Amino acid sequence: MKTKLTFAAALLAATMLSGAAGAKTFVYCSEGSPEGFDPGLYTSGTTFDAAAHTVYNRLLEFEQGTTETVPGLAESWEISEDGLQYTFKLRPGVKFQTTDFFTPTRDFNADDVIYSFERQWKSDHPWNQYVAGGSWEYFSGMGFPNLIKSIEKIDDMTVRFTLNQQEAPFLANLAMPFASILSKEYADKLEADGQMQLMNQQPLGTGPFQFVAYQQDAVIRYRAHEDYWNGKQAIDDLVFAITPDASVRYQRLSAGECHLMPFPNAADVEEMKANPDLKVMEQEGLNIAYLAYNTQMEPFDNPQVRKALNMAINKEAIVDAVFQGMATPAKNPIPPTMWSYNEEVEDDPYDPEEAQRMLEEAGVTDLSMKVWAMPVSRPYMLNARRAAELIQSDFRQIGVDVEIVSYEWAEYLERSSDVNRDGAVILGWTGDNGDPDNFLHTLLGCDAVGGANRAQWCDEEFNNLVVEAKQTTDPDERTRLYEEAQVVFKREAPWATLNHSLSIVPMRKEVEGFVQSPLGDFAFEGVDLVE
Repeated sequence: MKTKLTFAAALLAATMLSGAAGAKTFVYCSEGSPEGFDPGLYTSGTTFDAAAHTVYNRLLEFEQGTTETVPGLAESWEISEDGLQYTFKLRPGVKFQTTDFFTPTRDFNADDVIYSFERQWKSDHPWNQYVAGGSWEYFSGMGFPNLIKSIEKIDDMTVRFTLNQQEAPFLANLAMPFASILSKEYADKLEADGQMQLMNQQPLGTGPFQFVAYQQDAVIRYRAHEDYWNGKQAIDDLVFAITPDASVRYQRLSAGECHLMPFPNAADVEEMKANPDLKVMEQEGLNIAYLAYNTQMEPFDNPQVRKALNMAINKEAIVDAVFQGMATPAKNPIPPTMWSYNEEVEDDPYDPEEAQRMLEEAGVTDLSMKVWAMPVSRPYMLNARRAAELIQSDFRQIGVDVEIVSYEWAEYLERSSDVNRDGAVILGWTGDNGDPDNFLHTLLGCDAVGGANRAQWCDEEFNNLVVEAKQTTDPDERTRLYEEAQVVFKREAPWATLNHSLSIVPMRKEVEGFVQSPLGDFAFEGVDLVE
């Protein structure tokens, strides 16, 4: 029988593994458990923090604190005049991590790049279905299967991607977690041993920290990668102490049991700022929280019904109750800090009487529905249960009966992507690359139905606009197309847009070098503890 470690026992076990006296151990009180450790299989920031930003690198990376791409495992690249060929010169001398479960015999090369993308791209690849029920949600939802014409190994240190059409955000997309580079040598060993599932349980990459062990729902342990190409980290041991409750995270931060925490309760922030042992970073979040109707199910297949329900939601009340005002009501599916945000779009008014009239006009009476509430805090929605209760109360005023349901986080994400899912789902998004395509096509395009498109919404007019926008390189034309797409979105109402929130990161005063990401990442490269 498995027993779950207590927090204290898990932390003790983690720190005891640090080995040398005086080794620095950094403890991050994370908000939830990862779904797995293969970034290509998932879209959750919780999973990306635990895998993509610790163990792995990508061809390009985002410069810390920005959405600008910089060289990563590719030290340079060339783009053909027609915009269809991208040739990457790979960084020489990059070492994979040596762990208790695998010792690499060679450096990173083109074979690893080919493997990392072909497994997501080719349905007949031996690694395409190595996780039962798994899907390459990002790769598929962003249209990569149709975008890529070929991936060629020119030589050991050169890889060429040829595209079927121009793709304006292509380089930014390659810096996203789903494009993390894995070791083909490690994959070959796992395949030969009949242990392919371990790729998602014992990750191995080129990143700043190497995986040591995972005690489910309790703690993840990492050790600094001694031969990291960008320099060994000042932190010797990194611990993710999994702590779903924001109040408990705060208690542990205050007690010095962890050094940094995500997603505090809004009501605690002023007290945190007044605590001399803590410091608090904040910035506008590149995010959106939404309620996604299943537009393929009656009566939510009717835009008038969706519009009526949207008009019944008091978004100001959600902002006040959940965020203590540290958020703003949302009208568009992209945040106002993002280029191409359409200021001219008018939000649906809060008008319960008109909402009830519209439902009756649509022939909808005695409606019962489910509203799904996330079990974890996310930057865009600190307390989904409370938001769901407020929506439940709002809908009751117009004669709609709501049952609130929830599931464990990984199950929630899996179930909510099902095209046959019932009701409406509270979810949200923090931008992964600073491009509107990452919201509009990734979350609402036809390619993403059954995946990141939780509304299961495939609207031809909208889809044509966002696909055309990603295939043109003219910024003004892209802006015009995205602005038009937002008008279509508002008219058809596949979501109730709830809010955009501030991103708040509290930490101990001895933490240095942590850079708050506009993309919502929690990455610890370059972080140190200084007394």
